[in-house]
Amino acid sequence: MDYSPLIAPLLNITARQVAATISLLDEKATIPFIARYRKERTGGLDEVQIAAISDQYTRFIELSNRKETILSTIDEQGQLTPELRQRIEACWDSTELEDIYLPYKPHKKTRADVAREKGLQPLADLLLKQRPEKVTACEEDLQGARDIIAEQISQDEKARNAIRREFSYSAMITTKVVKGKENDPEAQNYRDYFAINEPLKRISSHRLLAIRRAENEGFIRVDISGDPEKCLDKLAYLYLRNQTDAAYQVELAMEDGYKRLLKPSIETEFAASSKLKADTEAIRVFSDNLRQLLLDSPLGQKRVLALDPGFRTGCKLVVLSAQGDLLYHNVVFLHNIESQRILTDAVKKYGIEAIAIGNGTASRECEEFVKQTVSNIPVFVVSENGASVYSASKIARDEFPNEDVTVRGAVSIGRRLMDPLAELVKIDPKSIGVGQYQHDVDQTLLRDALHQTVESVVNYVGIDINTASPYLLTYVSGLGATLAQNIVKYRAENGAFPDRKSLMNVPKMGAKTFEQCAGFLRITDGTNPLDNTAVHPESYKVVEKMTKDLGCTVSELMQSAELRAKIDPTRYVAAQGEGWSAATILQELAKPSRDPRTHAEEFHFDEAVHTINDLQVGMVLPGIITNISNFGAFVDLGIHKDGLIHVSEMANRRVNSPSEVVSLHQHVQVRVIDVDLTRNRIQLSLKQV
Repeated sequence: MDYSPLIAPLLNITARQVAATISLLDEKATIPFIARYRKERTGGLDEVQIAAISDQYTRFIELSNRKETILSTIDEQGQLTPELRQRIEACWDSTELEDIYLPYKPHKKTRADVAREKGLQPLADLLLKQRPEKVTACEEDLQGARDIIAEQISQDEKARNAIRREFSYSAMITTKVVKGKENDPEAQNYRDYFAINEPLKRISSHRLLAIRRAENEGFIRVDISGDPEKCLDKLAYLYLRNQTDAAYQVELAMEDGYKRLLKPSIETEFAASSKLKADTEAIRVFSDNLRQLLLDSPLGQKRVLALDPGFRTGCKLVVLSAQGDLLYHNVVFLHNIESQRILTDAVKKYGIEAIAIGNGTASRECEEFVKQTVSNIPVFVVSENGASVYSASKIARDEFPNEDVTVRGAVSIGRRLMDPLAELVKIDPKSIGVGQYQHDVDQTLLRDALHQTVESVVNYVGIDINTASPYLLTYVSGLGATLAQNIVKYRAENGAFPDRKSLMNVPKMGAKTFEQCAGFLRITDGTNPLDNTAVHPESYKVVEKMTKDLGCTVSELMQSAELRAKIDPTRYVAAQGEGWSAATILQELAKPSRDPRTHAEEFHFDEAVHTINDLQVGMVLPGIITNISNFGAFVDLGIHKDGLIHVSEMANRRVNSPSEVVSLHQHVQVRVIDVDLTRNRIQLSLKQV
């Protein structure tokens, strides 16, 4: 089935673009490949749009499968009329589909089922007609009939839609602290949520996730309700026709059906939809932060000395080559003469070009020790988030089977300075410390979103195939764990790849996989200069035709803007096929192998501030943005307790999102506006005074 007419209006993308994208996805093309190398076919869609099409395509396929199951189930019951089949087949809204199915859905025996078994369906039908004659049935039979009516109302699409509309307008989320938990020390983290009563549609995603966490931990109870009077009025409009005895019985059934069946059902729907909305927003923020973190500025291939700070057991010191290989390790203790000698000797012997220090306990003291001992070498403070997770992982054990976790952790800190992306791909993104409520959101959605983010960044930057680890190669378009390992093994046995086409010699590397991955892999100083660009091998023939027409080499064309200016792109339309246009190729040739990331810069905390007790309102201090949420950004001031810049303190203008003003690991100057020693909280501002 062609789903493009259904998807196009949902995403405000033309049906032609959607159809082209779905066709490529069906051909097993990856999102990064489609976004970069099939722009002509999709009309220039970016990764976000392509991912959205992919998600909707999957959703509609799942909905089609669900419809088949529903049709089969109803047919087995002997109740599938042609009209019902037509309606189900024409339905593409999951909520509407489940409403249609609800009366036929297999379920445990209900009070209404018991009443039907007693033969009370005719009485229920009679009451619903609300005729003027007096009802003469006994109370037990009337109760059974009311049970039937209550269930019918709760399953009626009109009733469900009416209550949904009312909930969407007036639903309130209400919380109440669990009795006996008011003074629980652990519950105090949630005391702001002990007595919430506010419109559901206005509650922010982070507040809703905090409420749900408090509920899951047993500190509060949560209720979502529409205005009960308005809800019952809407049902009365649908079902009450007069003021007869029968109408009174219907009204009783209606009230019971709303309270016992319909409200809980709609509340569950709204609880799920609001949670999904909050999850989606939290995951979006997490993904944005992760992308910024992975694109953090690399120092590049330098000889690095890295220190994992510590007081009691000392600071683990490692020396890394420019390629990130471990050359030496030792332990130094702060303000110790012998340790100073070890440090200076290591710096001199290995020609150290930069020093990386983890930002954990004793980080500031370690930094002071280094600066007192060594001069004229740049010192960088590096986030340790996730380093301990890496050091105990199978990946770390495979890389350093003969070293303990302290050495592995220090290596990770040093390598993060050299190339954050190459090192951070080895760690579960949830352990890197740039998300809010990551353990509270839908874990499948989170895993898929974060994987897609890592894949996007890896392919955006491009990977040197002759130096990349198997963990980095895993995220390259079209590759997976097996092929990544095969590439590394082939490289070890045969030496560096001389060109991209030699990738075809790797076991299990087929033509389709080569097509998907080749453009994202770089070869420095190879036999073909195009292999160090983002130009795909499928477009080499276009470049070769250009050089033949100009009578120059590929290298000369890449180095000369004057030569490139002589090219008329329209002459090469026939040669380009599905690949890049000649104009796009020329743009890439002007910036071959350019890393889109900026370079790492030194940063220094205020030397007069070491603990929260040193802070004074009004101080202006240097800091580093460590995390960004919808409500603000967190800042490392070098005191092992991050301060918060609330979104209202981001600028002297209205700011909708902190990401409009700051980015992860950005160096900022902040003003202290409040210090709460009791709650250990620091409020900061970026506003100009």
